[in-house]
Amino acid sequence: MMLRQEIEEFVPFDEVEKKEKEHFLRFIDTFSDVLTRENEFGHFSASCFVVNKARDKVLVVYHNIYKGWVYPGGHADGCEDLLSVALREVEEETGLKAKVLDSSIFAISSCPIVGHVKRGCYVSSHIHFDVIYLVEADDSLLLCYREEESAGVKWISLDELDYENIVFFTIPVFQRIIQKLNMVSTTS
Repeated sequence: MMLRQEIEEFVPFDEVEKKEKEHFLRFIDTFSDVLTRENEFGHFSASCFVVNKARDKVLVVYHNIYKGWVYPGGHADGCEDLLSVALREVEEETGLKAKVLDSSIFAISSCPIVGHVKRGCYVSSHIHFDVIYLVEADDSLLLCYREEESAGVKWISLDELDYENIVFFTIPVFQRIIQKLNMVSTTS
């Protein structure tokens, strides 16, 4: 499985990602259907942390179910090429085509999804095993969004990021990714 190899090659940033990596690999080894929503315990999702060229802003969408801002992403829905899933989600959710800065996984996070109603059907609580890629987009281009999934899209300055309005379970992920970005920019 290509996905398992990508997770194995992922270099954790800290103890959190080290544990997450172990959890991801154990999930892959335990279930055969890790890429579909048919797995009632969880499934893989793919996201992009979209930065502008200056690396001082991040692109976020307002999630209707969780009532907060989050980086673009979505379900794998059977596709093992999670980078292509993540890029498709950016374009669908924001209208922008993103430039891949590195095709390797930038971050991982297991996100608890609470039970909710989507399109009239109840979705039980489960885990999203989220694989996150670092990409870039032009912050001067017109943004658009899909009203059935979100209530807006915008660029937020990394210096002025207000965690009160970020989807609660992604706050530690935002913080870790921003730390990584700061480390990358100081070594570049």
